Amino acid sequence: MTLTDRQKEIIDIVKKYQPITGKEIGERLFLTRSALRTDFSILTGMKILESKPKIGYTYIGKDETEKVKDIMGPPITVDTNLSVYETIINIFSKDVGTIFITDNDQLVGVVSRKDLLKIAIGKTDIDKIPINVIMTRMPNIIYVEENDSVLDSVKKLIAHQIDSLPVVRVEEKNGIKFLKIVGRLTKTNITKLFMEFLSK
Repeated sequence: MTLTDRQKEIIDIVKKYQPITGKEIGERLFLTRSALRTDFSILTGMKILESKPKIGYTYIGKDETEKVKDIMGPPITVDTNLSVYETIINIFSKDVGTIFITDNDQLVGVVSRKDLLKIAIGKTDIDKIPINVIMTRMPNIIYVEENDSVLDSVKKLIAHQIDSLPVVRVEEKNGIKFLKIVGRLTKTNITKLFMEFLSK
């Protein structure tokens, strides 16, 4: 959930003058307390601010920006040497639209159901073709890092019209950087976050 400029301003005021009442915050913003009611509700619901009767609002220290690592699911992967046929079995048994290809936990490729369908309907022996022959490789893989904001990640999902993103951590081995896959961010993860927000 991304905060509005006014909500960020409220947080800054509370950090500086806490504890502070809603009326005092409104006076600093030249607004009535009732005009800020929705903002206060969102900020307390997200556990950024805490409201105490007769005391006012205090900042309780939660990061205002939701991170990918807070909502991501486990990665769904197969090894780079697996056959196309075995990959098809995996993608359907795990009921996902995209599967990530790894080599020793390093992200090396991505394959969608559409990619698998294209090769499966061709005149090829999919039991003998390794998945690394048809996978999308770097630098054409769209990914996010675990500390990226959810908002930026949603923008990537929309911009590239994809259903899921691999979540990676940049690591280094023998002086060479590589992307270790640590999770999976999907539209379902985003929807669940949205539903949690609405239910508060």
